[in-house]
Amino acid sequence: MTVRTMGATRPTATYALIAVNVVIFVITLAQAGGLSANLLRSRIFADGVLFGPLVGNGEYWRILTSGFLHYSLIHVGLNMLTLYILGRDLEMAIGTRRFLGVYLTALFGGSAAVLIFSPFAATAGASGAIYGVMGGLLVAVIKAKLPPGQIIGLIVINIVISLTIPNISLWAHLGGLAFGAAATAGVLLLPQRIGRRDAASASLVGWLSIGILVLVALLICVARAATL
Repeated sequence: MTVRTMGATRPTATYALIAVNVVIFVITLAQAGGLSANLLRSRIFADGVLFGPLVGNGEYWRILTSGFLHYSLIHVGLNMLTLYILGRDLEMAIGTRRFLGVYLTALFGGSAAVLIFSPFAATAGASGAIYGVMGGLLVAVIKAKLPPGQIIGLIVINIVISLTIPNISLWAHLGGLAFGAAATAGVLLLPQRIGRRDAASASLVGWLSIGILVLVALLICVARAATL
């Protein structure tokens, strides 16, 4: 599925995100002592995983860093394969900078949902942000007036997997999905809905939408952390 509207010529951000995640995983493996070791023995992993009480103690960076950590080779491998498949299409559709904005918005949205509904689970992984990419692709497909059945089916299948397989953070996935879809709608749909059709005005509306959603997610995280 390829959707192009205002997009990039090369999906450089997708490749860069994959590279960053893989490099961080290799470092955590080295610190922990190999594939068979508990990755919580890695200083980077222990200091970056999302855990509500520690965020409540002021370690707010975990809201971001947890999205670049993974528990196992299978975990990082599946996430990076999915990002490779889906991220390229969304980045080509909306452009590199907007794609990064949507990705980070979804990451923060996933962290916010985890802190609200599952704050005492040690949560890590890029899947919240990747679900945001799925939500963004759904919006892009709707904007392009293409049949949305394929991406809707993909989302439904992944939500069912999140519900049925233990130790998968459903809330990170749902939060990322909602915030990623909303951010992409702000970029692709909102400008036309409010009559901002020229490129400069549409871009401003899109970035304001992303900024507001990021702020909302961060405020949720801070407010929830204060109660833990």
